[in-house]
Amino acid sequence: MKKIVIIGAGAMGSAFTVPCVDNDNDVTLIGTHLENELITSIKKNKNFHPTLKINLPSKLKIERFENLKAITEKGADVIVAAISSIGIKWFAEEISKFYKKKLPIVLLTKGLSVEKDELITLSEKINILLKEKGHNEINISAIKGPCLATGLANKMRTGTVIANPDIKEAQFLKKIISTDYYSTEISNDIIGVELSGAIKNIYSMLIGASEGLSNSKAPIEIQSKYYLNTSASLIHRSISEMVEFVSLYGGNSETVYGLAGLGDLYVSAIGGRNSLMGKYLGQGHLYKDAKELYMKDITVEGAELAFEIGPKIFKDLKANKFPLMFSVLKSICENKKLEINW
Repeated sequence: MKKIVIIGAGAMGSAFTVPCVDNDNDVTLIGTHLENELITSIKKNKNFHPTLKINLPSKLKIERFENLKAITEKGADVIVAAISSIGIKWFAEEISKFYKKKLPIVLLTKGLSVEKDELITLSEKINILLKEKGHNEINISAIKGPCLATGLANKMRTGTVIANPDIKEAQFLKKIISTDYYSTEISNDIIGVELSGAIKNIYSMLIGASEGLSNSKAPIEIQSKYYLNTSASLIHRSISEMVEFVSLYGGNSETVYGLAGLGDLYVSAIGGRNSLMGKYLGQGHLYKDAKELYMKDITVEGAELAFEIGPKIFKDLKANKFPLMFSVLKSICENKKLEINW
């Protein structure tokens, strides 16, 4: 039994508690400083999570953020980051107050960052922030793959990949979190896994736009019935660009064809918030209008990533090498109509 502390009580962090508890670990779910009301609601309603629409495991310990220090002082074997990409700096600052040599950090968050004009992964960002606080021996793993939170929470068969430069650390995590419904692969290509898991959010928006991009002159009912040819073509080109992108920034191209790339792209394109935003863009809506009208209070990870890395991509890469990525980035960052040069 290991003590696992999960910071972030959103859908994914809460869903991740299910296999962790089922594998006989001592698991504590701690809300961020912005989730006090959510934590209070969950505890009052017999661990019912309002987003997942299920009761979390009865053995799960659920605490407000103010109790983080007291809980970690009792010891922790694994710290899990289940916050949004915007909260990574906050997360690093908070755990720096108690972080101990090589304490395993598991990163569920997907995204990239630009620091000092360099595009870096979120694990690299946490490394930098912790080193600034005097920590030198840091152990971070990333878990990525086709995992919708509601599916995992309901114990649907799910496959993910655990990545760490030290494969033994990935094996350690595999042993303590895998169940009969939550299977895990391991990889030492943490850069490739993180890059794939992040940029697929951009391409899933594009694939979500397939209906509108299939034939702008056709009636909507025809587009909705016969858009799959277009979708398949966009999936093929998206994977090709992802391979180029991941290779360019130091990841293994083969990683793109695995769970963190192709697998995650598939599930995001057919059932995620990014593809829903893509659908509106494909219908001809501008991003700002679609966000305000249809997804005002919904986080669209692909759009957040576009704003973070868009200016860097425009400066460093060539549009003729990444035409699909540039089309989506311009649509989001410059609020332009989504158009593809077929």
